[in-house]
Amino acid sequence: MERLFYTLIIYLLACLHVQAQTVDLDSALTELDRAIKQSPEFVAKKQETIDHLTARLAAATDDRTRFRLSHDLFDELLAFSNDSALYYISQCVALAQRLGNKPLQGECQAMEAFQYSNTGMYDEALYALRQIDEASLDRAGRAAYYRAYNHVFSEMAFYTHLDTLRQQYRQQAQRYEQLLLENADSNSPWALQRREMTYMDQGKGDLSLEANDQWLKQVKPGSHGYALTTFYRYLEFKNRGDSVQMMYWLTESAVSDVRNAIMDQGSMWELANLLMSQGDIDRAYRYISFAANCATRFGTRLRSWQMSPILTAIDTKYQQLHARDKQRTRFFLAILTLLSLILAFTLYDVWRQHKRLRAAHQQVHEQNTQLSALNSQLSTLNSRLSTANNYLSESNSVKEEYVGHFMRLCSMYIDKIDNFRKRVNKMVKNHEYDDIYQLTRSQEFRDKELEDLYVSFDSAFLHLFPNFINDFNALLRPEEHIVVEEKDRLNTSIRIFALIRLGIDDSSKIAEFLHYSVNTIYNYRARIKNGALGDREQFEQRVREIGMPT
Repeated sequence: MERLFYTLIIYLLACLHVQAQTVDLDSALTELDRAIKQSPEFVAKKQETIDHLTARLAAATDDRTRFRLSHDLFDELLAFSNDSALYYISQCVALAQRLGNKPLQGECQAMEAFQYSNTGMYDEALYALRQIDEASLDRAGRAAYYRAYNHVFSEMAFYTHLDTLRQQYRQQAQRYEQLLLENADSNSPWALQRREMTYMDQGKGDLSLEANDQWLKQVKPGSHGYALTTFYRYLEFKNRGDSVQMMYWLTESAVSDVRNAIMDQGSMWELANLLMSQGDIDRAYRYISFAANCATRFGTRLRSWQMSPILTAIDTKYQQLHARDKQRTRFFLAILTLLSLILAFTLYDVWRQHKRLRAAHQQVHEQNTQLSALNSQLSTLNSRLSTANNYLSESNSVKEEYVGHFMRLCSMYIDKIDNFRKRVNKMVKNHEYDDIYQLTRSQEFRDKELEDLYVSFDSAFLHLFPNFINDFNALLRPEEHIVVEEKDRLNTSIRIFALIRLGIDDSSKIAEFLHYSVNTIYNYRARIKNGALGDREQFEQRVREIGMPT
């Protein structure tokens, strides 16, 4: 009996422990949602740091200071903007060469090669590594050099489809891994990472977790290094089958990435994939969309390619979920219609009884009063139902128009990207690297595509709401009317409220679409509302009703 009692106590404690872990996981996911909402603030802070370093670099008067600031900029940008990071590490290489410091030059070339391989540019990585004079490297330079070689061959082994090449790449990766461990500090983060992965591959879970524990003690909680360490900790618990712990540490990694404005994310889309498998489609859709936007800003095709299958799968399930909700809505509308018919039949029957009982005047009077009230309610209900049906019809029409327009735009941009790929491929074959650099550095292509996007948006919107500009001006005082310069074009002020008419009223989302700051969008909205006729607080609601069926 006593043994049974102790067994029960242990079981209850275990249940409480599992419940505490679940609460911690829920709290971590809530913290991640909060961090994503604050992401524009983190990105703005990161950009402020980059701008400050850029200004100091422009004012630097000697090469040593320029090297140090260029290296600081590379550290800030390596997971934020790939093209910019590669630019500044190449500047470090040139400055180290100018200073006559060959060990430092080789170390920077190795870091440049690692950045290339980390973003899928394996040929460029190998080319950069072959330019390094290994004999001139010091211990730190050799560690960076071997780490870069290990990484590029590991990546090539992972992505190749040929077994023969995979075996060759793995042998090369293992060779450089051994050299790395011989030259790196045994307690350095990179040495601990490689030691953990080696133990993990060998199935020595206790030793790999011990290496991760040592690594975790060296990193500052919430830092970029912490995000990487906790991601590997997620892999540890994934191998153990501990779903709560692995989800917790993966979420910790994703939170740190968001707070550090990391655009080259792996934790977020891995977390989205796990949430999709668990049936949390809405959260998975939000996370994968956020990760996709970050990948676009980081600027590498490898991340978009890696994320594409997950994004497609989550989007498919998300659409299925919404289709099911729409089907339920139709079902409830059918039930409501049936109930309305039943109510109408009931009212008719009451009216017939009223005629039969005409002799009882008082009773007839009471029934007439009731009938009048019921008729009023039915009329209100039918009016609301008619309004809802009209709005739903209008909304579906807008969605169908924009879906078709979106598909045409996607097809057009796929063609443009493919032409750009062919052009770059041809330039690579011809070794026109400077031309490639100038081509990818220029903002002209991006600005033109943005202008084309706005032209397409304006045309599609005015096709759906041809009188929008006149109806919009009718809501403003005469002196505040907005005159567009070109026919079939919107200016920035009207374009902001066009997006609000389509249901996009979040200033941060509008800012992302129009490529303005959030403060600029706030100022536009406030200025226009100040010129409104009537209550300015109701202005945006009246804009949403423009073109709505009456």
